[in-house]
Amino acid sequence: MENWENKHIVFFDGNCGVCNFWVQWILERDKKDKFMFASLQSGFGQQFLSERGLDTKVFNTLYLWKPNQYYLIKSKAVLEIANILGGIYRLSIIGKIIPAFLSDQLYDIISKNRMKLANQKCFLPDEHQKKKFIQV
Repeated sequence: MENWENKHIVFFDGNCGVCNFWVQWILERDKKDKFMFASLQSGFGQQFLSERGLDTKVFNTLYLWKPNQYYLIKSKAVLEIANILGGIYRLSIIGKIIPAFLSDQLYDIISKNRMKLANQKCFLPDEHQKKKFIQV
């Protein structure tokens, strides 16, 4: 396992097709190797949630965590992921002009309907990608 303490960790619902699609999307664009991933259902994900007093049974929120620095949720996490990816994705900074309560409402609508939006096929990472998943 790579040193996750120097990465940005994306916590996602491991049982969600939409979430798995976005994890794959990030993996394909993470040319600078900035991200690692853990499902919220994993022991590592459950520990992250517990240590912050967050619900350990609801998995409809994406979290972005920079260890020993910060964690972001929902639309703020999505915008920061795009910013970290850089290049054309940095244009997502425009999204920060929308108040968080509005962008989080949109996030919640998508999250509520996410199981209807994508098929639930299983994602099979290649050998390099497997190293980017925290299995604790």
